[in-house]
Amino acid sequence: MPLQNRVDPFGHIHAVTARGMFMGNRGGCFHRDDRTLKPTHWANRQWITCRLEFKGRKRELMAPGLYTELFFLDEATALAAGHRPCYECRRADAQAFREALMARDVFTEPPLVGQLNDGIAGEVQARLKERRTPPTGDAADLPDGAMFSEGETAWLKLGAAAHRWSFEGYGSCRALPEGPVAVLTPAMSLEALRGGYRPALHPSVSPPAG
Repeated sequence: MPLQNRVDPFGHIHAVTARGMFMGNRGGCFHRDDRTLKPTHWANRQWITCRLEFKGRKRELMAPGLYTELFFLDEATALAAGHRPCYECRRADAQAFREALMARDVFTEPPLVGQLNDGIAGEVQARLKERRTPPTGDAADLPDGAMFSEGETAWLKLGAAAHRWSFEGYGSCRALPEGPVAVLTPAMSLEALRGGYRPALHPSVSPPAG
């Protein structure tokens, strides 16, 4: 049986066999010794997205007392789920993310990690904890790399098209819907995308030309 460690764009964690491009964690350990999850699916607000390989490190998944490893289809999925780039294994990406936020005047000086955690993970954490519905917006106004949903289906916005998300990759492509949609990507991460940050996307989808 697969471990419950695959994260969807809504921030929920599932047990599926599909693998992903990125690993991450939610600040520490929230699994039991038998590698099942505790009722609360985070340790704090330090939700990060990491490389699958870094300096030859080898980890036993969900080792007792150590942080709970999570996996994401791609970075757009991780951003939608409330995670940000890791400052250790993805330092260049983390700096680019921070600079994109400053380019959008979200911060006037380099933000502290706690400010990023509160603004990004904090939004999704509150949504999951309090069972809030995501904010709504027009899909056409979203930056490329953002994710939105219609019902239980998540979509990636690229150019004038929406790409259907799944754990295995992106499937059918369609025109962007008209009218309000549920915006999954947290507001601060949307600003980073608008400021020029480009998330790594699964090879099943191609960025728009130009």
